[in-house]
Amino acid sequence: MLASEPEIRVLVVSQRPVSNRGDMAAPSLSTERLVLRPLELADAPAIQRLFPRWEVVKHMAATIPWPYPDDGAEQYLRSIALPAAERDEAWHWSIRLAKKPDELIGVISLMSTENDNRGFWLAPEHQSRGYMTEAAEAVTTFWFDELKRPILRVPKAVANRPSRRISEQSGMRVVWTGEREYVSGRGSAELWEITAEEWRARMRG
Repeated sequence: MLASEPEIRVLVVSQRPVSNRGDMAAPSLSTERLVLRPLELADAPAIQRLFPRWEVVKHMAATIPWPYPDDGAEQYLRSIALPAAERDEAWHWSIRLAKKPDELIGVISLMSTENDNRGFWLAPEHQSRGYMTEAAEAVTTFWFDELKRPILRVPKAVANRPSRRISEQSGMRVVWTGEREYVSGRGSAELWEITAEEWRARMRG
């Protein structure tokens, strides 16, 4: 999913919105090349068009329905993502190019779920350009600096080499290995983690 690693500058471009959402709603974030906007129901058609492709879902947890239903994106937003955001249990963003801010190209999320705090996907045509590294840097900074969480843990399929490379390059380490069920079947799994202190030291360095 990565090529070169551009210099990443993370900027919070809007703070907590005043709305009926939770006290720590996801703000819009900006990096050198991306805009991350809080996920909303209006994003369902774009997600439905881009997400249900084998190269996107094969290394995801088996809880993802496959074949993906025709209303899968809308149901996910209505029943899972947006309610969790309302409860301050998850923070979801659409990923967009700064040059084309009206076009969704992927999604990245933070979750309070034990041992599963970050997840993402990117349309294949936008992979291998370092975009997900930028997005992951932005939301991880939000996790530690704004949400004040002490540790970030991320499960991954061992076969998902691009995703594992993102964790490795961000200073994370493997703390557990085993097996899990994925959309593609049962496979080897890892749990990666990094602490707030380690992250801040890396960002300063």
